[in-house]
Amino acid sequence: MPYLGSEDAVRELRRALSNPNVQSDQLRYRNTVLKAIRAMSQGVDVSDLFSEMVKACATVDIVQKKLVYVFLCSYATLNPELSLLVINTLRKDCQDPNPMVRSLALRNMTNLRLPSLVEYVEQPLAAGLRDRAACVRRVAVLGWAKLHNLQPDAEIDAAVVNELYGLLRDPDPVVMVNCLRALEEILKKEGGVAINKPITHHLLNRLKESDVWGQCEVLRILQRYHPQSEDELFDILSLLDASLVSPHPPVMAATLGLFLGLCSGLPAVSLAALERVRGPLLAACGSTSRETRFTALCHIQLLLRSLPGLMGAHYKRFFCGYAEPAYIKQRKMQVLVELVNDENVAMLLDELKGYCTDVNPETAQAAISAIGRIGRSYSDRCLEILTGLLGLKQEHITSAVVQTMCDLVWVCPQCSDTVCSALEGCEEMLQDSQGRQALLWLLAAYGERVSSAPYTLEGFIDRVRSEASLGVKMELLTTTMRLFLCRPSETQDMLGRLLHYCIEEEMDMCVRDQALLYYRLLHCGIEETHKVLHGQRSDPSLGVLIGRPAEPINQWAYSFNTLEPLRQAGVETEPASRGSPEHVTFDPKPNTDLSDTLNCSQIEKVNLAGSDGASGFTCSSAKVLAPLSLSLSPALSPEEFEHLWMQRHAEQGAEKLEEEEEDYVCLEERIQFPAIPPCSPQSLQAAMQLVNIQTLAFTPPHTLPWRVYLYTHTHHAHYGSTLVIGELLYIGEASRRVAAVKKGMEDGDVVEGEQEAGLSGRALVRKDGREEEVEVTLKQQPRDDNALKGFLSILTTVLHTLSSESS
Repeated sequence: MPYLGSEDAVRELRRALSNPNVQSDQLRYRNTVLKAIRAMSQGVDVSDLFSEMVKACATVDIVQKKLVYVFLCSYATLNPELSLLVINTLRKDCQDPNPMVRSLALRNMTNLRLPSLVEYVEQPLAAGLRDRAACVRRVAVLGWAKLHNLQPDAEIDAAVVNELYGLLRDPDPVVMVNCLRALEEILKKEGGVAINKPITHHLLNRLKESDVWGQCEVLRILQRYHPQSEDELFDILSLLDASLVSPHPPVMAATLGLFLGLCSGLPAVSLAALERVRGPLLAACGSTSRETRFTALCHIQLLLRSLPGLMGAHYKRFFCGYAEPAYIKQRKMQVLVELVNDENVAMLLDELKGYCTDVNPETAQAAISAIGRIGRSYSDRCLEILTGLLGLKQEHITSAVVQTMCDLVWVCPQCSDTVCSALEGCEEMLQDSQGRQALLWLLAAYGERVSSAPYTLEGFIDRVRSEASLGVKMELLTTTMRLFLCRPSETQDMLGRLLHYCIEEEMDMCVRDQALLYYRLLHCGIEETHKVLHGQRSDPSLGVLIGRPAEPINQWAYSFNTLEPLRQAGVETEPASRGSPEHVTFDPKPNTDLSDTLNCSQIEKVNLAGSDGASGFTCSSAKVLAPLSLSLSPALSPEEFEHLWMQRHAEQGAEKLEEEEEDYVCLEERIQFPAIPPCSPQSLQAAMQLVNIQTLAFTPPHTLPWRVYLYTHTHHAHYGSTLVIGELLYIGEASRRVAAVKKGMEDGDVVEGEQEAGLSGRALVRKDGREEEVEVTLKQQPRDDNALKGFLSILTTVLHTLSSESS
């Protein structure tokens, strides 16, 4: 036989199909058709055999019919005229006594996808909807959707739509699900299939009859239905209860998505549903399918945004297996970071330490990054592991450790001494640009503490001509300038050489312009240079930056069981809000129910000290002016908070009166306490979140001055929504007395005076120390005086509650 891909092979097949002797032998004829199909599947163009295959479809052999129909559907668009010859045979087969032949003919009649054949197909499809065989009705229902795709602009036949709605009550569950899919396609412009109470209850009652994908389709469409009463809602939830713990992950996910949609106004029911799906989700994480495991991990991270402790007791289920792919290992490590607490931190760090030497560099770097994120709360333990990894002298590990240390000292400045001592000799192992940039940033920030910093920089400057990374060159310029300001005698010569090269020889304009900026800045004097390069930054007294708060479920419920969690696979979310264990001073009493004490709707009057703050009104007796509610949405990042706070502070320094701004208000108050309120980060965060106040940053407890930065959104029925950002400041009695002595003030029983105290500006000094005061500075935009008074009352109640607990 000629070569398979040649024209001779196609001619040979044509002769065989046209040979009367072959046609008379049913087995030989079928085998010849099979050879043509095999050649087509291997990429050979056998479209020239179309007329012979049209003749071959006129047979009683079902196997041969299937083979011929596959060929005809593949090449019908290339031979639209010859395809008309097939219609008569297909229409005749639609009346065959065998239901398999009827369904096969209907399916392939619509699969020809030729608009010119629509008029011949409509009558058989209409008859197929009333066929006594379920397999024919299944095909006919989907056939109408295919016809609609061929002519999307054609008018929709109302009779067909009504008949499809009627088939939703078909005894065959597949026909019912196919009707939903067809109506979704046909009525797409009208919003899809209409879901009312009778249809909803019918679909729910027959849900268990469908297969896995049929149940998923039904549950997806039912998300449009809104129950008319609370009783109906709970009846629906009862019907869905068994599907919520289904052993099939797609059904479980679709059911939970419907649960979250129906219970958007019932957070307690949503939380109970999330608790129930913990078992099925953990089972999906152990699936043999890698895709299922990855999807389950992504959705678990979505759930942890609202329930950080949901999987806390099952953290071992997220340990990485040796043979797992890198993308699953990295996702598991991100989940492990979310589950860290005081009880399991030692075991989790040991596990992550083992991953740091993985043969896959990406997995090893992800493990090091995970340790760094845990280090924001458990800095001492994590720094010990990171410094130990530097001793391995491996390029990718050293680079990842230096980058992690760079991120860690930014949020935990107390780690800087350990990091500075670990930097010695790291430059020899850094080959990638990200690692070198991180090292240079650390030298710029803490170069005065690293003894070998000038020698390290000298090596970088000597190799600057061969440096390919633009980022490294720009970072090198900044680092050399900042090191020159603190160690001028050791850095002056190399700074001159670097500036000369960057200005005279460097071809990149960004590097050259930055070098010119620094050169001209030096001409302005050292003091001016120091002011620019060491300008105002974040408050150095701040401790651990708090991560994102526990989000309301309705913020992410819409994306559950969609591709959205998978699209965020490469984005590492911040860990749940946790304070460093070194900062814990006490635990709340187990029998105390803060939620009863901190009820936003019933805030008692709180007596405050008088103040003549910048807001222009006094809150000596503030109470909530109902209706007022607080919300954490939209979330405010630490960077956005700092920008807003410092922007307004700069305006105050420019002597802009806040009273003159109609859209902005600043309030300063002093709140008296019988006991000092600074407490553990966990207690503070938990108490604030009960009333929807988010703490963004704070200093360690019993550190003076003690600061807390917070924000919330107030929602007032008459004035709308406003953003409130604030600071709590306690500077301590001893600090106030020292300030008073410096000002030449006498130590009396009660001495009041103005003093510079952080951002709020005033403090009250008392000799007896029995009454302590925390200064509260609130800034609001847009202005709503009543809402601000209400928020201050809520905040005061929270602080008094914490004060009573600590005492």
